[in-house]
Amino acid sequence: MDPEEYRKAAYASIDYIVDYYKTITERQVVSDVQPGYLRRLLPSEMPEEPESWDDIQKDFDSKIVPGLTHWQSPNFLAFFPGNTSFPSILGELYSAAFSAPAFNWICSPAVTELETIVLDWLAKQMGLPSEFLSDGEGGGVIQGSASEAVVTTMVAARDRYLRDAIASKYLTEEEKEAAIAAARGKLVAFASDQTHSSTQKAALIAGVKFIAIKTYPGDDYALTGDSLTKALKEAEDKGLLPFFLTASLGTTAICAVDKFVEIGEAMKDYPHTWKHIDAAYSGAALICPEFQHYLAGVEFFDSFDMNMHKWLLVNFDASCLYVRKRRHLTDALSITPSYLRNEASDSGLVIDYRDWQIPLGRRFRSLKIWFVMRTYGAKGMQEHIRKTLGIGVHFTKLIQSRPDLFSIVTPPRFGLSVFQIVPSNSDESAGDLTKRVADRINNGKVLFLTTSAVDGKMCIRVVTGSPWATDKAMTQAFDYILAISEEERKK
Repeated sequence: MDPEEYRKAAYASIDYIVDYYKTITERQVVSDVQPGYLRRLLPSEMPEEPESWDDIQKDFDSKIVPGLTHWQSPNFLAFFPGNTSFPSILGELYSAAFSAPAFNWICSPAVTELETIVLDWLAKQMGLPSEFLSDGEGGGVIQGSASEAVVTTMVAARDRYLRDAIASKYLTEEEKEAAIAAARGKLVAFASDQTHSSTQKAALIAGVKFIAIKTYPGDDYALTGDSLTKALKEAEDKGLLPFFLTASLGTTAICAVDKFVEIGEAMKDYPHTWKHIDAAYSGAALICPEFQHYLAGVEFFDSFDMNMHKWLLVNFDASCLYVRKRRHLTDALSITPSYLRNEASDSGLVIDYRDWQIPLGRRFRSLKIWFVMRTYGAKGMQEHIRKTLGIGVHFTKLIQSRPDLFSIVTPPRFGLSVFQIVPSNSDESAGDLTKRVADRINNGKVLFLTTSAVDGKMCIRVVTGSPWATDKAMTQAFDYILAISEEERKK
């Protein structure tokens, strides 16, 4: 493909993308394909000779697009949103054009410096304490996902704990190594039973134990200081060493918010235990001042992560991790072989983000964030959050208008509604009926939603953060859920 061929193909691709978004509300949100469909449609080996872009585009349209789930559709009500926007798409286009595995500053200074700047902008807009800004000892770094951020911070936490809480008690290197070896098998990470599974997975990767702390409906399923204190004592009585905790600002199943102030107070006697906040989805709301009260207690924590790629108009991947002291990351993750040494890095005057993450290479992800921030401005991004929150409130009110048929399970938060279908008699449980309704809805493929178990209760979750969402679309979604719920309840 020469430059002029690329120009022609690029124009056609942009037209295709624009037309796709113009028709997204007309598309079936989930595909009809069956597992393995694509292998039957594509050759068993790569082409021997070059093929024309026209043929490739035709195959893309006829073979790939039919197998897509349309996350930007207003009928996508599952999981959490996975937004994008036109400025973000343009950012990816430029990023691909200037492709560079920017592992250190010298690889492309603008890649590193823009990331530092836009993450400081975001931190200030969200109301994070100044300790998380780059002009002090902390700073932000873009990770691939909130799960990746948990793994990264857990590795740093493990290294810090073994160094500061264990090795520091000994004088000789031999004694330190023996003590560290003995302690590794006793390290334990904590989270609530509502916390995303990424913390448990991170513990598997880090080779440490994991304890999920039970939460209760009387606390809105939040992790409390008392529950944490009890869990820490029980672990220590078993000879375990608490070194890491994940607290949540918006859990996956129900958007529960843990008690950060209580947790901070409970952890005062554990200065070497790393405290991390996972605000993957709900953290986006913090750009609106009226939600920043949720940050009370953040001053007790070592790190904070949120995903712009869920609700904040930036496409995957753009997970924004902030740390109070960046040296804890670089102490654990920095290795500098001769081929990575350069004058700028050796001077100590620049950031090398390779030392803030697990992989070496990294993409120019800050560009799409910069494009979105400048195109929308803080006001436009706040307007998006408030608009979609309003749509969520609208849906909740529709659910509440039929208490004979629907039961709200947990308080609606951050645009998420969690509810059950109320059986007409005692012959069937609410959980079984709810699952049957959800299965039928998803099999119909008009809407796509997910279920979740809350204290053993099967529930339906409905959330939308799409820029294409409207009150009208959510009313239509409610009417569809209502009709199927009534039909299934009569069976």
